[in-house]
Amino acid sequence: MRVISSTSIKPSSASPNVQPLLDRVDPVWLRDVVEAISKPRQWTAQREQNRETANYIETQLGDLGYNTFRQSPFDNIVTEFNRDKPVTIIGAHYDSVPQTPGADDNASAVAAMLGCAKAVAELSLPVCFVAFNLEEEGLEGSRSFVNDFIKKEDIDVDVCHVLEMVGYCDHTEGSQRLPKGLPVKLARSAGDFLAIIANRNSNHLLDSTVQTASTYASDLPVLGLKVFMGMEKIFKDLRRSDHAPFWDAGYPAFMWTDTSEFRNPHYHQPSDTPETLDYEFLAKVVKLLVAEVASKELSPQR
Repeated sequence: MRVISSTSIKPSSASPNVQPLLDRVDPVWLRDVVEAISKPRQWTAQREQNRETANYIETQLGDLGYNTFRQSPFDNIVTEFNRDKPVTIIGAHYDSVPQTPGADDNASAVAAMLGCAKAVAELSLPVCFVAFNLEEEGLEGSRSFVNDFIKKEDIDVDVCHVLEMVGYCDHTEGSQRLPKGLPVKLARSAGDFLAIIANRNSNHLLDSTVQTASTYASDLPVLGLKVFMGMEKIFKDLRRSDHAPFWDAGYPAFMWTDTSEFRNPHYHQPSDTPETLDYEFLAKVVKLLVAEVASKELSPQR
């Protein structure tokens, strides 16, 4: 395994066409989204609230001008996209564990996905936004999306960015921990960075994404983890989100995360509420996501 840091990479030339998109990202709007869906919404235990959350996401995307459809019996919410080009997928699960508001897990990521969709809504980018259901139930929603849609429809996937808990930040030294036995060292001991995890099918793309962070999000430390030789099968913590079905099927995919319980003490607790999140940090994550998808189209020299 290898860790690469955005703070150690020299920024490249920024496209003047990208910055106006980043200026559209509003932390207040992101907080409104988090507050709107931070309620227990597990597939079976809180079925009605799960449905309400799906409807909310569908409405938000529709109001932004996207056409959506429901995929699978699990109600994944998917935006239509041009299937004649390789597509970039941006996904986040919207269910929670029972009796947990799930502000960071995973309302923060839904807000980030919608925030990106809002910022690039006027562009015709080859991007598909998808809200997965049943992540907390063995990744059932994303498995269906990959196996019953992506593979069956022979979709050409450029890369998938899965957002998993991206709103918690702690600047206190020593607040960041690592999964037990993970053979890496971090240059930072504070939980103030975004982690992006790649495997053998996406390692070759990670340098470019971390370069984008250095260029467009210099105030957001980003640590990229390259996982080699299938080591994610040994360290199961690296597979604990909706990127795993993409990895299993051989598609390039990243997990973007604040590292979950290795930083956030409210993980899977009733205390995972909107007031515990850092919305400036969340906005920085969204800006990086916007820059990552927009600069591919707006900076042809990349």
